[in-house]
Amino acid sequence: MDKLKVIRNTYFTYSILIIIFITFMVRASNNMMMTTISLFSKYDLHFDQVQVGLTESLMALATFITTGLINSRLGTVPRRFLFIGSNIAFTVVLAFMQFSNFITVWIFIAVAGLAFGAIMPNIITSAGLIDDKKSREKVLGLYTLALSVSLIAGPAFESYILKFEPLRYIFLFFVPFGIVASVLSPFMRFPDGKSEVKKKKIEVLREPGFRVAVYAILAYNVIFALLITFGGIYAKSVLKLSLSDVSLLFTGFFIVSFSSRLFISWRAPENLWHYLGTAIIITLTGIIFLFFGVNYVIYIIAYLLLGIPHGVTYPLSIVSISRTFDMSYRNMANSYFFSIMMAIGIITPTAGGIIEDLIGFRYMFLALFPVILFLLFASNSNMKKSMAKTPDST
Repeated sequence: MDKLKVIRNTYFTYSILIIIFITFMVRASNNMMMTTISLFSKYDLHFDQVQVGLTESLMALATFITTGLINSRLGTVPRRFLFIGSNIAFTVVLAFMQFSNFITVWIFIAVAGLAFGAIMPNIITSAGLIDDKKSREKVLGLYTLALSVSLIAGPAFESYILKFEPLRYIFLFFVPFGIVASVLSPFMRFPDGKSEVKKKKIEVLREPGFRVAVYAILAYNVIFALLITFGGIYAKSVLKLSLSDVSLLFTGFFIVSFSSRLFISWRAPENLWHYLGTAIIITLTGIIFLFFGVNYVIYIIAYLLLGIPHGVTYPLSIVSISRTFDMSYRNMANSYFFSIMMAIGIITPTAGGIIEDLIGFRYMFLALFPVILFLLFASNSNMKKSMAKTPDST
């Protein structure tokens, strides 16, 4: 029995390490792509604000297609092959981005988005495979911590490289990240195909626990998508920060995110609403600071404040999903959840580019204040329904 226990613990540790390493490598390089493509298209390819927004929207649209229309409908075996192939494809894009021009950049962005859409939902599903609730949420906590560490390391590494190399070559320095993820991808654990039963989409979407996750991520990701797309441009063009300092700004943001995520990872909170509700209120506060961010000190404070809900909202949303659905639903739920996140990324950057041209960067965020306030109340309403239906989902 002791030998069997050792074997199980060894396999458990092995599975966690694979998830952590792949998560770190993929998210660090993908986040670099997301935060850099707007700067690259603006200052290297000389796109206007609407075109800059379209680059981010295209990446999100491609990701949405894979997560919502492909990954969610595939069985375990074809999904594994898609996962491995996507890691390789993303690595190839990183290697060739330095050669992009006004036309080819759209192709590279689309391929990167399609690849990313097949990678992240499967990592989430793999992290949630454990039946025991306490152990599963600890693994999900480690997964989200790996995300946070990668989001700190990526911009910090990029900031250092930009002191010596032009923006066009930054993608090449992340190719080793993609290579490591590609090599490890065949070893990641996938669910037993027998445990995944075909379910109707509507059964997932009508669950209050799923809606809590969606409303909470909407309340934050709309703001985050605009920061990723236009925040760096505002910092450079208006506040006169260097490109290296812009990357450091994102580094500070993700350090706060990591600290917040570390705080809640040691023990998954029994009552999710205490944290989710607070996170949305902090988001509203961050919007106010962004509006008054006419100098770099206030602007940095806004970024640091908004790092808190970034660290809290995503992990607690996926915990809400894991508490709401059993394994037969979970891949579909994770895929649709990730698709909704990408839908935000499709609409927000393009709409933001148009709105920013009309009313300016700071007023664009202020206009979102009542929307976030509405999502706060919608999240609270569905959390009450979820608690009434499934007491374990608090």
